[in-house]
Amino acid sequence: MTGDPARPFGRVLTAMVTPLAQDGTIDLAGAQELAAHLVDRQSHDGLVVFGTTGESPTISDGEQHAVLEAVMDAVGDRATVIAGVGTNDTAHSIEKAQSAAALGVHGLLVVTPYYNRPPQEGLLRHFTAVADSTDLPVMLYDIPPRSSVPIEVETLVRAAEHPNIVAVKDAKGDLGAVAWTLARTDLAYYSGEDMLNLPLLALGAVGVVSVVGHVVGPRLAELIAAVESGDLVKARAVNESLLPVYTGIFRTQGVILAKAALRQLGLPSGPVRPPLVDATPEQVAQLRQDLVAGGVAL
Repeated sequence: MTGDPARPFGRVLTAMVTPLAQDGTIDLAGAQELAAHLVDRQSHDGLVVFGTTGESPTISDGEQHAVLEAVMDAVGDRATVIAGVGTNDTAHSIEKAQSAAALGVHGLLVVTPYYNRPPQEGLLRHFTAVADSTDLPVMLYDIPPRSSVPIEVETLVRAAEHPNIVAVKDAKGDLGAVAWTLARTDLAYYSGEDMLNLPLLALGAVGVVSVVGHVVGPRLAELIAAVESGDLVKARAVNESLLPVYTGIFRTQGVILAKAALRQLGLPSGPVRPPLVDATPEQVAQLRQDLVAGGVAL
């Protein structure tokens, strides 16, 4: 926690990849090295461990527990560590939340239940049940391209009544809904879609939970600072300079190219787990062009 209720998890956070060894097993030392790099050299206030970019669907509960423990040991004394615990099973999500809380993490990320398409009342009951299960602050994760169900404004207004539900990671792409939620609640919004970082910040988001933050953390901090100071000319310039990176990392599934970018920089990443597939040589060549165009030194 940052001590700032308006910005409960900090400004710049990255949804961290899960480093793997070449045989596909978890690389705990690599996870610690990457976490320390992001916090100490990439201007990160915090990390989201086992969000989408952490390959949470294919990492077992035991493996997730071990990685969270390793990351807490590496950076938990100087950065906010948020554990992704949401699943499409409320009971399972509660178990994961309580397991993460026992490790001392600072917050929980709870994604909209996917595949089973619950109605809005089901979403609300799911979120509040997980929020009830620990004393930790909760960031809801609104990402209908993956969950198929958006969190409607009215549902967010009701969820915000829970004292532990304090933030939203928004990847919905509905700026009007964000504006209405900000107008009607005290929820802290974090951009969860890098291409929309600037418009979300301009609407009142307090920070980002980024994928490109793996490689451009300091420039995201610069973007946020420019918006907060009211210098939108500078903010637009920083954002424009980042467009090649935003586009480059998401030419295919974001985990794939985030890991490829880290490999290009000599940082822990390793392969992805099936059903994902690693970047092809042609994709890596294009990624290198995108990163260079976006000012990333390779």
